[in-house]
Amino acid sequence: MTEPVRLDRKGTNMKQKAKEGGKGDTLKVIVQALLIALVVRTFLFQPFNIPSGSMIPTLEIGDYLFVSKYAYGYSDHSFPFSPHLFSGRIFASPPKRGGVAVFKLPRDGQTDYIKRVIGLPGDKIQMREGRLYINGEIVPRDPIAKVHTEDFYGRETGVPTYRETLPGGVSHTIIEIQGDTGYNDNTQVFDVPAGNYFMMGDNRDNSTDSRVPPDQGGVGFVPFENLVGRAELIFFSVGKGEPAWTFWEWPWTVRVDRMLKSVK
Repeated sequence: MTEPVRLDRKGTNMKQKAKEGGKGDTLKVIVQALLIALVVRTFLFQPFNIPSGSMIPTLEIGDYLFVSKYAYGYSDHSFPFSPHLFSGRIFASPPKRGGVAVFKLPRDGQTDYIKRVIGLPGDKIQMREGRLYINGEIVPRDPIAKVHTEDFYGRETGVPTYRETLPGGVSHTIIEIQGDTGYNDNTQVFDVPAGNYFMMGDNRDNSTDSRVPPDQGGVGFVPFENLVGRAELIFFSVGKGEPAWTFWEWPWTVRVDRMLKSVK
């Protein structure tokens, strides 16, 4: 027996109307969710993944982390595609020495890099025989157990590892794959200009950072407005070269010991 068609006072099919209303509600929920995600990504936290080994052992290839967008205030680079909306930063809060920051590469304004803040505006930075000097003073470091990582020949090996303590008290781990004779272990004195910062990777011999000038493919000094945010928390991690979307392989590829780990 055919179900009778129910009509409202205007003669509209009520079943069809309810169906269309359900689709409209679903679309509203999707739009609202996308707007919330956009607001969170733009103003609060943005996810990043680590594609290179320049910050080993602090950050490993395959780590996924949250970066706080509000930590340093907001600039054009806080927004997707870096639209030119205003100059400088608003709600600005300068980074502290030793923080791990994501920034836009100054020479193209598009590529995301992540390094540690070593030099503040007005500082003099230099490397001498593998040792870091800030304003003429050697930065203390203490040898600790070797970290096992790949050398320049792709071989897994133990490498010289140190606990370095920066002025201000931030202590972090660095590695020296080539000992104290790496390519960037002896440099000129870098005078950090006003409004700029000097960045270095914790994997000192495998990091293209502020020690390398832009015209040689490096980073150079990083303007304050190029900072995107401060690295806060590793929320997920998979083994090197493993795609994160292959969830059926997670029991073997996910590095559980690195998840929910603060970035220091």
